[in-house]
Amino acid sequence: MTKTTTTESYYRKMTETPVPQLIVRLGIPTTVSMLITSIYNMADTYFVGTLGESQQAATGILFTLQAIIQAISFMLGQGSGTLVSKALADKNTKEASEYVSTAFFTGAAAGSVLLATGLIFITPLLYALGSTDTILPYAQQYGMWVLIACPFMVCSFVLNNNLRYEGKAFYAMIGLVSGGLLNIFGDWLLIKVFDMGVYGAGLSTAVSQFVSFLFLLYFHRRMAQGTISISHISRRLTVYLTIMRVGFPALIRQGLTSISNGLLNNLTKPFGDAAIAAMSVVNRYSMLVMCVGLGIGQGFQPVASFNYQAKKYDRVRKGLLFTMGAGFVLVLIMSLPGLLVPDFIVSLFQQDQKVRDIGGFALRCSAVGVLFLPLSIPVNMLYQSIRKAAVSSFLSLMRSGLMLIPALLITTYFWGLTGIQISQPLADIGTGLVSIPFIIHFLKSNKEKGEENEEK
Repeated sequence: MTKTTTTESYYRKMTETPVPQLIVRLGIPTTVSMLITSIYNMADTYFVGTLGESQQAATGILFTLQAIIQAISFMLGQGSGTLVSKALADKNTKEASEYVSTAFFTGAAAGSVLLATGLIFITPLLYALGSTDTILPYAQQYGMWVLIACPFMVCSFVLNNNLRYEGKAFYAMIGLVSGGLLNIFGDWLLIKVFDMGVYGAGLSTAVSQFVSFLFLLYFHRRMAQGTISISHISRRLTVYLTIMRVGFPALIRQGLTSISNGLLNNLTKPFGDAAIAAMSVVNRYSMLVMCVGLGIGQGFQPVASFNYQAKKYDRVRKGLLFTMGAGFVLVLIMSLPGLLVPDFIVSLFQQDQKVRDIGGFALRCSAVGVLFLPLSIPVNMLYQSIRKAAVSSFLSLMRSGLMLIPALLITTYFWGLTGIQISQPLADIGTGLVSIPFIIHFLKSNKEKGEENEEK
C-alpha cells in the first residue's frame, strides 16, 4: 500500500466513521494505557507503602517531579500531534514528518538538560517540592532514577501523542501498557524479593520507561505516516514556536499541576509525614479516576482536530457532546468506591490509623470533585485540538492555577488540614462550572459554521 493510498484511507476513516464509534475506538486504547500507567503509579504507592509512611510520602514528592517532566512532554507531544493531524487532513505527509521529528529531537534535548540539572541540584529541588528531612533520603533514591529516565520519558510521550493523533491509539496503548506491567512486576521483584526498598522502586520505574520508549519508537517507525529522522528536523524557528504555541495549554495544565502539588506538599508539611502520605494516596486514586475522563478526551482530540480542519463541524459538535456524556458515566462508576468506602481504599495502601483518618475524608471529598471533570476536560482538549490556543490556555489555567492555588492558600489559612483536604474538590467543581459558557459558545457558533458550510 502506497503512502498516498494510506493517507486517503485515513482521511475517509476520520471523516466518515460514525463519531461515537470513532471516539470509542481511539479512546479505549488511550484510556486503558492511562489506567495501566495510573495503576503502576499506585503499585509504587502500595509496595513502597509497606516500607513506611516516610517512604510512601516520597512517592508523593516524586509524583510532582514527574508532573514537571510530563508538562514539557505534553507540550511537545500534543503540540506536534495536533499539527501532524492538521497536515494529514491536508494530505501533506512531508509537513507531518517535519513536525514530529522536530518535537522528538527537541524532547530528547530537553530531557537531557532536565537530567543533568536535576541530578546536580537534586537536594534543593526535592525540598522545593515539599520534602521533609525524614522523607529526603528516600526521595533522593527514587528521584535519581526518575531523572535518569527523563529523556526516554519525554520522547515516549511525544511518540505516544503522535501515534494517537494519527489514529494509531492501539499501538500507543501497547507501548505504555508494556512498560506499566513491567513496572508493577519490577516493584514486586526489587522491593519484595531483593529487598531493595525505595531504590528498587525507582530502578523499576526507569527500566519500565526505557522499555516503553523502545516499543513506542518501533511502532511509530512501522505504523505512522509521519517519519522521524534527523533530516526532517526543521531549521525554521516558526515551526518550533508553532509546536510550543499549540502545545502551550498542555504545558500550563501539567506545569500548574506540578506547582500546585508542590504547594500542597509544602502546606501539608506542618501536619507531618502521615498527612503527606495520606494526600499521596488520595492523589494517586484521584488520578486513576481522572484517567477515564482524560482517556476519552484524548480519544476525542484527533477526531476534533482532523474534522475541524476538514470543515466537518457537525462531527466536532457531536464528538464533544458524546465525550462529555460518556466521560460522566465512566467517571461516576470509577468514583463510587471513593464515595462509599474511602477508608477501606486508603487502608489498602497504608495501615497507619492517622494516614487512614486523613486520607479517608480527603478521598470522599475528591470523589465528589472529579464528577465535574467531564465538563472541564473535553472542552479544554477541544479548544487545543482546533488550535484556539488563547481559549485553551485560559481553561488550562483554571483547575491547577486560578482555582486550586487560591483554594489551597485560603482554605488552609482558615481550616488547616481540613482546608487541604477540600481544596482540590473545590477547584474541580469551580473549573467545571466555569467551563459551561465555553461549551455553550462552541456548540452555538459551530452549528452556525456548519450551516454556512452546507449552504456553500
